[in-house]
Amino acid sequence: MSDLRLDALAASRLFSSMSREELALVEGFLETRQLDPGEVLFREGEVGSELYVVRSGAMSSWVAQDDGSRRELYGFHPGDHFGEMAVIEAAPRSATCYAVERTELWVLAAIDFYRLVWEHPILGVRILNGLIGVMSHWLDEASGFLGDMVRWGEAARKRSVTDDLSGLFNRRFLDEALRLRFSRGSPETRASSLLMLDIDHFRDINSTFGPEAGDAVIANAGTAFGRIVAEPGIAARLSGDEFAVFLPGQGKDEALALAERLRAAAEALYLEFRTGPGQEPRRVSISVSIGVASGSQAADSLVKDADKALYLAKEGGRNRVHSL
Repeated sequence: MSDLRLDALAASRLFSSMSREELALVEGFLETRQLDPGEVLFREGEVGSELYVVRSGAMSSWVAQDDGSRRELYGFHPGDHFGEMAVIEAAPRSATCYAVERTELWVLAAIDFYRLVWEHPILGVRILNGLIGVMSHWLDEASGFLGDMVRWGEAARKRSVTDDLSGLFNRRFLDEALRLRFSRGSPETRASSLLMLDIDHFRDINSTFGPEAGDAVIANAGTAFGRIVAEPGIAARLSGDEFAVFLPGQGKDEALALAERLRAAAEALYLEFRTGPGQEPRRVSISVSIGVASGSQAADSLVKDADKALYLAKEGGRNRVHSL
């Protein structure tokens, strides 16, 4: 991230208390969106799921009157933020918001906000403090919200979006991330990649050494995968021995490079299990087959292509990467 972008981000009261390193980390959770003059961002009454920070340009808002006229409300300029209640409560939009001039926004989706709170609670606290500083009346109405939100972000949210055994995100989180990324209409977010992974011969491990050994394989593989997949990538366990990695904004070359790192990491795991009480431990090696799909198609098509590529990786002999 350039110094100019960091300076622009720091100019927002929402992020003004953060260090340069923290700003660079937060920027990984933000998307940019361009609006033309007069373009509507959202309409009154719509259920929202995004918070916005004006990077450049100007936004304005209005509400409809009983007589059908419009009443102009607030204007938003560089550094201003709006839409926070849609992220915090999924509240309906209280007004229609549109671009007064050519405008660029930073966008923080609700799913990424709660992911940030969970993965980096200190940054979540700083953002919430920024909201509180700008909206003092909101603090009066919900004085205990900050502590509750942090605890919820670290505990309840973790349980709802993660898989206990692998420590990765769960299918629900992955599906929601795919839906949100592909529904925003930005070519940047649609140019993405998806990896589908299966542990080779996982049933043999379960049948030979028992389900506890199978659980240990899942846990160790999940830890290894989680260390390799960097933000804003999403590593998830789907079910059984099935994993997936979503790489928003990354193309085929980056996806293939990451897939090879994941394959090598699985192959390097050192595991020992016993076939029964009193038996000598046996070294067990594992491998993974990986299917890679990249492009700008819809989420469903990306999933189907990655699943097909995984099938071809298995048919080709396993312990390999195949891409479409």
